[in-house]
Amino acid sequence: MIPIRDNVPRLTPPISVVGIILLNVLAFIYIKSLDPRSLVQLFHTFGVVPVRFFEPEWAAWAGYPQTLGWPLMTYMFLHGGWLHIIFNMWMLWIFGDNIEDVTGHFGFVIFYLLCGLAAIGLHMVFEQTSPTPVIGASGAVAGVMGAYIVLYPHGRVLTLIPIIVIPLFLRVPSYLFLGIWFLSQVTSGILSKSMQAAHEVAWWAHVGGFVAGILLITWFRKRGACRYCYNPATKDYDLEGQSDNFSNRS
Repeated sequence: MIPIRDNVPRLTPPISVVGIILLNVLAFIYIKSLDPRSLVQLFHTFGVVPVRFFEPEWAAWAGYPQTLGWPLMTYMFLHGGWLHIIFNMWMLWIFGDNIEDVTGHFGFVIFYLLCGLAAIGLHMVFEQTSPTPVIGASGAVAGVMGAYIVLYPHGRVLTLIPIIVIPLFLRVPSYLFLGIWFLSQVTSGILSKSMQAAHEVAWWAHVGGFVAGILLITWFRKRGACRYCYNPATKDYDLEGQSDNFSNRS
């Protein structure tokens, strides 16, 4: 399923979302300028290599520089390919603006980074001996998605479902779209762990970020800033008669 856009209007300019996207794009442009050897060195230095943190003696022997933990932050601004960064930034653009409405601009940045930290933390629990660097914003973006399912379960996501060569567009409830996505990450994580096979996707980072977003949004939600959030009392939200209008979003 490929999300196209959601129908929850934004209240304020998504300054932080745009800023984060720009940082990721600039980092990616720099990455594409590197030769293969420099690229590997960059990913191992600024990405998160779990065994580096759990076996510091091995890390010193392998030549990793000493760190105060900054790879736990920098990893979420690095991407390995075009599809990797496009998908992550597109998901952030679709769901992030409505979360920034609720948290405020500065609050969103802190929320985003904490979700990224929780994401890599859970991945490291399951992959303590892995020498493979983890990069990408997926975990932090998953936190945004987790917050979205809490605040806007009533929203709808215009979704492209490719069926062979026939594009099918459906308006999917956000709780269904995000719920299916989350279950697919958990399933993939369990299967990858049980098979003990090498894998390129940090499934548990996605799970950790999503759960962190669900838990943290309660603390970052500003009072009076959630105009379009789900109202348990009325089982609805105020969209001023535009609940199915997909034309008012950029």
